[in-house]
Amino acid sequence: MPKARRTKKVEARRKREFSYRGRSLADLKGMSLEELATVLPARARRSIRRGFNTETLRFLDRMRSTPVEKVVRTHCRDALILPEHVGRRVAIHTGKEFKEIEVRPEMIGHYFGEFSLTRRFEKHSGPGVGATRSSKFMPLK
Repeated sequence: MPKARRTKKVEARRKREFSYRGRSLADLKGMSLEELATVLPARARRSIRRGFNTETLRFLDRMRSTPVEKVVRTHCRDALILPEHVGRRVAIHTGKEFKEIEVRPEMIGHYFGEFSLTRRFEKHSGPGVGATRSSKFMPLK
C-alpha cells in the first residue's frame, strides 16, 4: 500500500468522532454515575454499585476542585476513569515515582493503575557474564 494512501486512512481514523458504545463524549459527561454504570463494563459497574472507598472519593473531590491545567498527583491507582476526567493530566504513583498521563476518551472505564506500570522490563547481558562457575564458559553468541 503506498504511503500516501496509508496516511490518508490514518487521518480519516483520527478525524472520526469519539463514541463509547454508541454514545458521544458529551452524552457521557451529561450522564449521572448510575446511568454511566449501565454503559460501562462489568468490573467498573460493580465498583460503582458497591461505592467508592474514602481514598477514591477524596481523589475525585480533588480532581473536581483543581483547575484543568494543573496536574493532580495521586497514589490512588484503583480509581475509575470517568468522562469528567477526559483532558486532565494526572500523575500516578508507580511505587517509586509519579508517571504523568493525559486522560483520553479511550481510557473511560479503565483504572488509573493500568496506565502506570509498576514493573519495568530488565534486559540482562548474555549468559555467563558474572554468573556461576558452571555457566561461565557458555558461548556469548
